[in-house]
Formats: sequence, structure tokens, C-alpha cells
Amino acid sequence: MIRIKPGIRRSARRRPLCRALALALPTLWGAVAVSYKMICPLAQQDGLGARAVTCAVFFAVGTGLILHVRQALLRELRRVRRIAGAAQSALLRPLPPRVGGLNVAAAQLSADRDAAIGGDLYEVVATEHGVRAVMGDVRGHGIAAIGTVAAVLGSFREAVHDEPELASVARRLERALARHLRERARSEHPSAGAEPDNPVAEEFVTVLLLEIGPEGEVRLLNCGHPWPHLLSGGRVEPVARADPLPPLGPFPLPPELDVRHCGRLLPGETLLLHTDGVEDARDGRGRFFPLGEVLARCVRDTQVPVPQQVLGSIFTALLRHTAGAPADDVALLALCNDRRLQPTSGARGTARTATTHPQPTTHL
Repeated sequence: MIRIKPGIRRSARRRPLCRALALALPTLWGAVAVSYKMICPLAQQDGLGARAVTCAVFFAVGTGLILHVRQALLRELRRVRRIAGAAQSALLRPLPPRVGGLNVAAAQLSADRDAAIGGDLYEVVATEHGVRAVMGDVRGHGIAAIGTVAAVLGSFREAVHDEPELASVARRLERALARHLRERARSEHPSAGAEPDNPVAEEFVTVLLLEIGPEGEVRLLNCGHPWPHLLSGGRVEPVARADPLPPLGPFPLPPELDVRHCGRLLPGETLLLHTDGVEDARDGRGRFFPLGEVLARCVRDTQVPVPQQVLGSIFTALLRHTAGAPADDVALLALCNDRRLQPTSGARGTARTATTHPQPTTHL
């Protein structure tokens, strides 16, 4: 036997009452207007004064109806925004300030003003293999990209605990994306049959997988995403400059995946991950956003940049550069190693470009 909770019963009983109350005021205003026209002797007169009073009455009625409709629309908009905020918190969960000994900060900005979430994704998880993070960018932005973001993030949150290698995590993400696109193609084109031949072929996701070991060892696997920047001792430089692998979606991943070993992230150093919406943002004259210059100012102001302050400085400069209206979704993720490690003699390195194997959302 299925029991219905009392709260659900009360909510169901309140819905007809709310609908009746929503119709009560327009009905009352309409009744006042009709009663005035049919009953009031002044409304039957043809004089200028009588016509002025009649116009004033109907103007008041019309104004009341417009204000009532406006208030109803505003209430509905607030309700939709609350739902969108809840969906965003469930999908791009606010990151804790510390994960596995790293100071973490993340922020996301959707280019779609009607959406609280865009096509960018990120997550940081502490696992037995080290702290693992993902930064990704789904083709498109706004509501249409949410399903793909959910599929990729859900797969990542499971795979990082199960798979010992980043290459295996990437293949799990690839399979999850392929399943999602097949299901979406079937729902959009049910007449195509059980297995469409070319499911949403134009869709793709750029993904950057990052792993930071217990001693600060940095490993990266890049599928079509911008490389992170290293902030260290007043310097700013990309972690790597090689061509990344193709994005997930259009083509299968190659049999051998190149996981780059990028030295160590030492205490006091920060890695900044970002989507291409940052560097591709343009101002009114078509100039690209100078991310390197903004980061250089951040490390010049303080030798040990605080992730939250770095993200705040970037977003402030970005919104000023784009006049408050970026054309693409933007996501930033900063990880600062503030672990108190004793460096081993001869093993010191930093998270910068490797000399071998040269081939390729805390919300602010």
C-alpha cells in the first residue's frame, strides 16, 4: 500500500485555492467595470464630465489588470530562477574550499541570461589515486547543453574512484557521452529506429583531466581543451604548449592516449584551469581578453595568490572587457598547493612543460 505524505496532500489541496485566488482580482476588477457601466447613472450620461469619469474608471481597471499580470509573471520568474538555482547546485555542486590538501576555488558564468547554468563543467574529487579534477566545455550553451553536462559529470564522478589511470577515465567519459547522444537522437527522432546511424554528429565536448598526486605530481590528459596556467613565484606560464587530443564526440579516441607528466605542483604554486570562453572573449573593438596580463598582475600583487582572489580579479577584468556581456560561457577552476611538504633533494620540479614526449563550478 502506498502512503501519501501529509505535506504532499496539503500541497495538492492548496493548488486549486491558489488558482482561485489568482483569478479573484481580475474577476473583481472586471465586475467593477461592468457594474459601473450597467448600473451607475453617471455612466449613462453623454456629458464631458461623465465621459471623463468613465475613462478614469476603465483606466484604473486596465491598470489594475496590467499590474496583476506583471506581479504574476514576476512570481513565476522567481520560481523558475529558484528551480534553476537548485538544478545548478545539484549539477555543478559548490566545491569545498579544500580538497586533499589543496585550496580550491571555482566559478562559472553562463552567456545565456535566461539560464543559471551553461555548457561548461568542472569537478574536483579526492580519491585514492590523488586529487582528480575535470574541466570541460560542451558545444553550445544554456539549457540545451545541460543534459550533456550531466552525462559527462556523472560518469566522471564514478570513474575517478574506479579507474587507476586517467586514460581509462577518459574512455569512460567517451562511452557515457556516446550513450547520451544516442538516447537524445532517439528522443528527437523516434522514427529513426532503435539505433540511429549518426546520433547528433555535430555535438562534442572538450575535456581536460588533471591528477595531482600526494607529493604534488601533476598528470594531464587533454582532449581539445585549453592548457592550464601555472602561477609560481611571480611567473605565469602555460603548463604545456603541445597540440591536445581531439574533443570527445566527433571521432573515437586513439588506441594510445598521451598522459603528460608535468612535474610537481610545489607548495605556494597554483594551477588555473579555464574554458575557451575566457581567452576568446572580445571587447567592442574585437580585441581578445588578455588573460596572461591579468594573471601577471595577480602574481605581481602577491607571491602566493589566493585562488578566490585570482578568480575574482579575472571575472572583474573579463566583465569590464566585454561590457558585462560575454558571448560564451566562462568557467574557472583554481587549485593552490598549500600542503606543507619537505622537498626531496634532486626531486624538485614544477608543473610546467615536460621535456619528453612532445606529441600531443565554490561559485563566486
